[in-house]
Amino acid sequence: MSLDFILVLPEMLLLAGASALLIADLFVKSADRRASFFMAQGVLLVCAAATVLVMLGTTGQPVYAFHRLFVSDLMSSVLKLAACGAVSAALVYSRQYLLDRGLLRGEYLTLLLFALLGMMVMMSANSFLTVYLGLELLSLCLYAMVALNRDSAASTEAAMKYFVLGALASGMLLYGMSMIYGATGTLTLTEVAKQIANLSRDSTQHGFLVFGLVFMVSGIAFKLGVVPFHMWTPDVYHGAPTAVTLVI
Repeated sequence: MSLDFILVLPEMLLLAGASALLIADLFVKSADRRASFFMAQGVLLVCAAATVLVMLGTTGQPVYAFHRLFVSDLMSSVLKLAACGAVSAALVYSRQYLLDRGLLRGEYLTLLLFALLGMMVMMSANSFLTVYLGLELLSLCLYAMVALNRDSAASTEAAMKYFVLGALASGMLLYGMSMIYGATGTLTLTEVAKQIANLSRDSTQHGFLVFGLVFMVSGIAFKLGVVPFHMWTPDVYHGAPTAVTLVI
């Protein structure tokens, strides 16, 4: 197996496990979704074990893959383990809440695993392109999870607002990245940092860089719900099920 694919082994196992859970849940008839729940926890355990193996194999040193789009180092491995633990705890805490309200479905478990996949991609991102892909995968899963209670008008309205404003934020973020690429000629994070350090304030590229950073910061602020870009948070946290706001 290529080194590139070894480094992304946790992500590949998580993707395969989430896809298998999506299909296996079709055959689960019990309302408590016990089999699906334990399968999701098993996928998280396997993903965490693969992360530890990759970390031990690289001895925590930065190793790049896919033409420096992806990096595996000690920080990313620790963050991935923490994310797996947090998602596992979220599953445990939210299970009974969703079960009491008839909202425990296989879609919730699958979307949560795919959201974790987006987080892990961002944690190992070494390029703005990889950051964008991971962030959008996470965001799309959250949009669907907010609308999990399909019979609630508040949840549906919150999901629609979240999606529209999230799409606006994604456009701003992507446009900002394109401006930074125009100023530096690269999307690799380390190379962008080097280009910025050597960039003259009087150059045309400096103006492009500042313009791009403004759009990027605005897009990220929308995603994080930072003031004054937090107009979507009241509806989402009020309209979505409590188990979903725990994840958000």
